[in-house]
Amino acid sequence: MTAWLALVLAGFFEILAAFGLKYTGGFTRLWPSIGTLAAIGLSFACFGLSLRSVPLGTAYAVWAGIGAAGTVTLGMLAFGEPADTLRVLCLALIVAGTIGLRLAAN
Repeated sequence: MTAWLALVLAGFFEILAAFGLKYTGGFTRLWPSIGTLAAIGLSFACFGLSLRSVPLGTAYAVWAGIGAAGTVTLGMLAFGEPADTLRVLCLALIVAGTIGLRLAAN
């Protein structure tokens, strides 16, 4: 697995972890808690793999950007959170910055 693929997977698992937290009830519900902890573990494992060749600062910013943008998007789609112009613009800036860091890492 390439480092960048591992980093994208880490971001995906980060989104799943954030989504799962909504259903854990403060970690009082067993199965959502297990799923969330598994997603957190997989996110960190993939993030660690990516650090073999992606610089730490770039990897962390891309990981956090994927997680933040994905979680905001999921919140809009799944939970009806506001999708006003300013929020979408800020989301686009996160995505643009994440892509920019990937391009700058070459």
